[in-house]
Amino acid sequence: MGQPTPARNDDDWWRSAVIYQVYVRSFADGDGDGTGDLAGVRAKLPYLAELGVDALWFTPWYLSPMKDGGYDVADYRAIDPAFGTLAEAEKLITEARGMGIRTIVDIVPNHVSDQHPWFRAALAGGPERELFHFRRGRGERGELPPNDWRSEFGGPAWTRPPASHHRPSKEGPTGPVVPASHRHPSKEGPTGPTDSDGDWYLHLFAPEQPDLNWAHPAVREEHEDILRFWFERGVAGVRIDSAALPAKDPLLPDLTEGLDPHPYVDRDELHDIYRGWRAVADEYGAVFVGEVWLPDTERFARYLRPDELHTAFNFSFMTCPWDAGRLRTSIDETLAEHAPVGAPATWVLCNHDVTRTVTRYGRSDTGFDFATKAFGTPTDLSLGTRRARAAALLSLALPGAVYVYQGEELGLPEADIPLDRIEDPMHARSGGTDPGRDGCRVPLPWTADAPHAGFGGEPWLPQPAGWASYAADRQARDPGSMLALYREAIRLRPAFGDGPFTWLPTTEGVLAFTRAGGGAICVVNLVDAPAALPAHTGLLLGSGPLDPDGRLPKDTAVWLRA
Repeated sequence: MGQPTPARNDDDWWRSAVIYQVYVRSFADGDGDGTGDLAGVRAKLPYLAELGVDALWFTPWYLSPMKDGGYDVADYRAIDPAFGTLAEAEKLITEARGMGIRTIVDIVPNHVSDQHPWFRAALAGGPERELFHFRRGRGERGELPPNDWRSEFGGPAWTRPPASHHRPSKEGPTGPVVPASHRHPSKEGPTGPTDSDGDWYLHLFAPEQPDLNWAHPAVREEHEDILRFWFERGVAGVRIDSAALPAKDPLLPDLTEGLDPHPYVDRDELHDIYRGWRAVADEYGAVFVGEVWLPDTERFARYLRPDELHTAFNFSFMTCPWDAGRLRTSIDETLAEHAPVGAPATWVLCNHDVTRTVTRYGRSDTGFDFATKAFGTPTDLSLGTRRARAAALLSLALPGAVYVYQGEELGLPEADIPLDRIEDPMHARSGGTDPGRDGCRVPLPWTADAPHAGFGGEPWLPQPAGWASYAADRQARDPGSMLALYREAIRLRPAFGDGPFTWLPTTEGVLAFTRAGGGAICVVNLVDAPAALPAHTGLLLGSGPLDPDGRLPKDTAVWLRA
């Protein structure tokens, strides 16, 4: 193994970075208790350096009851004991940077855990009630939810606390957390609780994830302080979860489909919030990537203006079917929507919420939609693997940043989780019809011949039979493995250069492009018939072998030397 390359000093590293997503709970178990932890990540830093990634994005590693995989945060300044300690996190950030790898952490501004001190004090009737959305229910006795909003996980977006919490007392058990200067001036009106309201609280996700009231200055100041806390510990960036959701219409009206503005999605108030965040990030030279799910490309681009977020995830590409026309349209629209604001695009095939690429591409419907997830969907893993290899070369050749979800470089499929082991709240809230997201979160296989495929102790989610066949140590010795393909593609990626993107003429169903000033061409064949290659001087890398006559087989991609 060669020595890792020190981190680049240029401020624009994020514009073309390969960023690896670490779901800590399932990455590597350092202490043998069956849960991935920071010790496990630190032990695998040489593997990540050899893979060639520029940064690691960690899904939440904070103190949490884990009702939603850590996205229910109880304390942003503490590491969950299952993962380690704050001191270990600081060591990890430092050690990774020494190997040329930066760190990105996750912030969840829309909500906190119901175990967060603010919410516990709010339920006890303290002034912290103003930091959430408490409302009296509708109906004669307030027995109906305050409005018709639905949770992203299914069911109403409102929960009524236990009867003992219905009537506020003067102060919570922890004392008032909200500074007096930030308390609402009146106990009346749409944002202030009274003795007769507050029977229900808002949660756009699980009931254990109460939504914060971003109209309150204490919420904004707290999050800006959290950003500084992590930037001062060497974090290079922040991924913003559900970035289009935190701001709400203060009247909390019923939802009218198609009405603009939406009462809780993509509200104009968000942009002022993120301008404040950007000012903090600029103090430290740090960057943001937003999780922004919006169909309107113009409104999406507003989040990427020079004084707001640096980048945002490109979900149209990730959810796009394996179809040449649809992929080309997604690429064109993505580049076009980023161009006016000068922001780089991001490309991702899968993440901790989405069916793994190998499985998705082996199905008759190769796109992704949360609404269509179902148990027992037939999958051809051989076909899916062939397409996933080609898709890896496609995504890594495109201009911008690329995110690789842990295990994608091993070609892991979606796992079938026994019903009694499913933990994802999406499953329970759907009435058991949605398989949930645990299938893409199964702990990684590291060593083929070790117990639990070298993950550590007995994993918190069961590994399927045959999981060891995907083990990293076995793939590292196989030049034809998915791991070998990813390592070589990341190493060769700079050959495309950083000039303007250009499509090359091809037959229908074949994608081919290059970049001005670069020395490489990417060609992907998505149709049944073999395709002729454009003029080139040599083969750099292929997702599979060429035909004997030098033509490109179906579901195969190559990088050519121009």
